[in-house]
Amino acid sequence: MGAGGRWFESSHPDKKKKMKVALIAHDGKKAEIVAFVMKRLEFFNREDVEIIATGTTGKKIQHAGVDKVLSVSSGPLGGDAEIACMVTRGELDCVIFFRDPLDKHPHEPDVQMLLRLCDVHGIPLATNYKSAHIMVKYFENKFDIL
Repeated sequence: MGAGGRWFESSHPDKKKKMKVALIAHDGKKAEIVAFVMKRLEFFNREDVEIIATGTTGKKIQHAGVDKVLSVSSGPLGGDAEIACMVTRGELDCVIFFRDPLDKHPHEPDVQMLLRLCDVHGIPLATNYKSAHIMVKYFENKFDIL
């Protein structure tokens, strides 16, 4: 298994590592990811949760109330590939990518690479509202246990 789950492990028993979550949304899904994040601001603003997002998505979720967002390039300019590199280096714990399957995207090869690398490295990936909801609920429960 890849880096998935590493966020709650630590060599020091009283110290947990930060959980790193990547947030990405195609243009047709940006409003949906903003609504998703706004309903879960307490989770996304936790001290031990770090958010990485592609360009415009990062700006929009920051305006929606997320305190700290590390933004990479927008998807078409290489942001999806940057997130994919983070996956291969074990720097992410999960990826939430609200894809628009009904539109064409010039950076589709990068999107497919990211999805494939999440599978290769065992990184949880949610591509729609319901799967993202289930994933966030899972991680919220993990926090409650620790």
